[in-house]
Amino acid sequence: MDIEIEDIAHGLAFVARWNGQTIGDWPYSVAEHSLLVEELYVRLNPKAPAKWRLAALLHDAPEYVIGDMISPVKAAVGPDYGALDERLQSAIHIRFGLPAQVPIAIKKAIKKADRISAWLEATQIAGFSMGESDKFFGKPETSAIQGLNVHLRAPIEVRKAFIARHKALLEQVT
Repeated sequence: MDIEIEDIAHGLAFVARWNGQTIGDWPYSVAEHSLLVEELYVRLNPKAPAKWRLAALLHDAPEYVIGDMISPVKAAVGPDYGALDERLQSAIHIRFGLPAQVPIAIKKAIKKADRISAWLEATQIAGFSMGESDKFFGKPETSAIQGLNVHLRAPIEVRKAFIARHKALLEQVT
């Protein structure tokens, strides 16, 4: 299992979400997105155990290998993309002491945080109006997003933040 958090963090810090079509001096990375999703997951599920918070942080970890694709492209690639993503996700989970398959209820809760993150990203850095974001991603609960801003940081900074968050969660899991 040659999967190291440093490789994941490095790769995700250089993978741009939104195909790089965001405002700001830095691309919005999958690593930054993952940190936001984990934060939103905790806001929505404050009593969630550390292992599921870790699963939220790692929800897009396979993208350090396969990159990020917008949903319509993933659908066009077909089921092979999804199967590869699932195999990589399982290997990453096992490597860090999580079950290969996350329970469906947890997966849905992480997906909800992911959609809220997409709404925030769309409205704050991708040029969508709130109405457009509501249509595409659903209107988020105000309490979930209150005070949250999308961060754009240099890859080295977000890589360090991702590794630090992973370490903190992993210490709570084991």
